[in-house]
Amino acid sequence: MTNNIDQQSIAVSEIPETIIEAGKSEKNYWKDLYRYRELFLFLSWRDVLVRYKQTVIGIIWAIIRPVLIMIVFTIIFGNIAKLPSNGIPYPILVYAAMLPWQFFSTSLTSGSMSLIGNAGMISKIYFPRLILPASAIIVNLFDFLIAFSILIVLMFYYQYFPTLKIMVLPLFLLLAIIAALGASFWFAALNVKYRDIKYIVPFIVQLGLYISPVGFNSSVIPEKWRLLYSINPMVSVIDGFRWALLGKDFDLYLPGFILSALLVLIVFLSGLWYFRKTERTFADVI
Repeated sequence: MTNNIDQQSIAVSEIPETIIEAGKSEKNYWKDLYRYRELFLFLSWRDVLVRYKQTVIGIIWAIIRPVLIMIVFTIIFGNIAKLPSNGIPYPILVYAAMLPWQFFSTSLTSGSMSLIGNAGMISKIYFPRLILPASAIIVNLFDFLIAFSILIVLMFYYQYFPTLKIMVLPLFLLLAIIAALGASFWFAALNVKYRDIKYIVPFIVQLGLYISPVGFNSSVIPEKWRLLYSINPMVSVIDGFRWALLGKDFDLYLPGFILSALLVLIVFLSGLWYFRKTERTFADVI
């Protein structure tokens, strides 16, 4: 009997010991992000399916919103207010700005609710919580690509074709993704502790549509206010999109663009810092 116990003890001692360090250090945390990449892909695909499941017209919803806003803004700002467009067809001017704005606004809305919407997962299992707001971005990127097809149609209709500047468009899309992630990190983390954030975000989105250069050209802002106006981080994203898509007919205000782009980076890094700082309390508070 004693020999059997000793043999079992030896057998058990030979089993390799696995220590799970679930994000105890920064190094392990970023490794965990890679280890949980399949969860990220699953959540992203789930959000895509949920977005279009049992809808009457499916993915066309991704097109209807920017097209309707484009029509309204073209009538109000282009036909009634007659704001300058530098020779650019006003529907194209507006739609080129609506693409990054819709991506940012929908990403902020869904990203800010990503933790609350997955409260059951957070309270029961460990995984890097950054996956949740990041995966919420993917479905909106999918919508962006669908809506982009309408811009191609508009350009063919107006016989207005982009220059080689369009080659740098992915860089401005990356800037839009960074802006959306940074804002989502902030509001998702704050929403866990302060539930009235879900009422504040729609107001910010609605206000941002009018204070960002979506329905008008940034050149209508007086020169002395251009730099101050560029404090809005979305100015760099929208103006960058227009510069890449509209070629020689759109002038990029470089000082304002640099300031706005720097603020996008600050929002991202500060949002990432605050999210990681409060992440360990999510399961207790949510």
